[in-house]
Amino acid sequence: MTNTKRFRLSPEVAFDSTALSDFIGQKSNTPYRVQRRSIDARGKKVIVDLEIDFFDKDIPDLIDYKHPSNSVHENKRVIIVGAGPAGLFAGLKCIELGLKPIIIERGKDVRARRRDIADINKKHIVNPESNYCFGEGGAGTYSDGKLYTRSKKRGDIKRILEILVAHGATEEILFDAHPHIGTNKLPKIIQNIREMIIQLGGEVLFETKVTDFVLKADKIIGVKCGNELIEGEAVILATGHSARDIFYLLKEKKIPIEQKPFALGIRIEHQQSLIDQIQYKRPNRGDYLPASSYSLVCQTFYQESQRGVFSFCMCPGGFIVPAATSPGEIVVNGMSPSRRDSKFSNSGIVVAIENEDLTKYRSHEELANLEFQKEIEQKAWVAGGKTQTAPAQRMLDFVNNKVSSDLLETSYQPGLNSVDMRSVLPESLSSRLRDAFKFFGKRMKGYLTNEAQIVGVESRTSSPVKIPRDKVTLEHVNIKRLFPCGEGAGYAGGIVSAAIDGEKCAKAVFETIQSEPAGQNRS
Repeated sequence: MTNTKRFRLSPEVAFDSTALSDFIGQKSNTPYRVQRRSIDARGKKVIVDLEIDFFDKDIPDLIDYKHPSNSVHENKRVIIVGAGPAGLFAGLKCIELGLKPIIIERGKDVRARRRDIADINKKHIVNPESNYCFGEGGAGTYSDGKLYTRSKKRGDIKRILEILVAHGATEEILFDAHPHIGTNKLPKIIQNIREMIIQLGGEVLFETKVTDFVLKADKIIGVKCGNELIEGEAVILATGHSARDIFYLLKEKKIPIEQKPFALGIRIEHQQSLIDQIQYKRPNRGDYLPASSYSLVCQTFYQESQRGVFSFCMCPGGFIVPAATSPGEIVVNGMSPSRRDSKFSNSGIVVAIENEDLTKYRSHEELANLEFQKEIEQKAWVAGGKTQTAPAQRMLDFVNNKVSSDLLETSYQPGLNSVDMRSVLPESLSSRLRDAFKFFGKRMKGYLTNEAQIVGVESRTSSPVKIPRDKVTLEHVNIKRLFPCGEGAGYAGGIVSAAIDGEKCAKAVFETIQSEPAGQNRS
């Protein structure tokens, strides 16, 4: 029998295992486990809310998930394009269901990726096939590893977290309100998942780029990677939000895609100590509280059009990183190591962009949002000096339309160039961001300051294209056996929701194959 009790404790007790054990020992002598932990900083004192399960007998196993043990070496093949969270979790699920995943990844494995990422930071060299977005684990591998999701209705979040723990993640992600793995730890977990897939009979092909889809009537039967044809029972397309060549290929093959709303803006960088003071209402956070985060949103008006501006991928104790996928563009993203011990805090502050906002790009049809995204990134590259040096401006200077005479120290390794960000962002976005910063400054006293700076551009918040699929079968609306999946297809937004969608697509593939009469699946 399990008895759950709730406690409101000081950080010094809640985050110290010895102090917590002593406290619990005064309440009960039965075995216990922390079920949930969250910080409440709304009052004058910071309190940590704990839910603790007490057990009459031994503590049960931490996780229900068990590694699959079946071999799929000779089983039916499913092609999975992309080795991000959607692709990897689809691969694991395929094995559970008795299917052999063939995962095709244009980029390199996690170890080899590090060299290319170092080249972006130090030498300003962008490898278009291996960077912060492309490679084993996808964009999330070297972009923080945040696991919080609001997608409660999409699937079994607990299962995804348990799979990560089974492959090396710490147990804290199972009970923290905002779970986080960290950029320094996630690569090993991704490698462990890949090794499990291979051990059980799946295949993972690195530095292998899909260049064509092979169709037979209205059914996909395989893909081409250069001159090599790889066939399978189905194709799960899990390429991520930055695989523009795939979007162009889909349009070229007349496989329907759709324009999708997304968001675009900048990264804002503060000293982490300032954000801690604002959020925790104390001079410093001390030894026990984690680096604090924030979540901000407001509605703005420009020429009678209302659009939301909101914080995105907030990285406490983190770094701003160069996330371009091609030479000639600037894209910035954020990440945090597991300890979140950088002296900087950064967050995307982005403006919602609806399809009707970009009439200038209407001739590009389904790719209108993508073309706008590209144009802004190229402007940022020019403004930065045609290297990976990023355009930047102090926060108050931006609000007051003033070019900054100098810039602050930054976590962004390639460096910053002081510019008027209006030369990069259209007035429709700049105006909304200025209004939003004024509003956020009222919500968080001290947030609006010239001791913070904006860095451009944060443009890869989500895919600007959607690949339509049937709501029940998850197959593409026009092409049989093609299963658009994850963030790049427009059905997820982060590691956990992408992993959930990967599992859903693998299950849909299995059900589709099972339902088709024998002997007809390759016709």
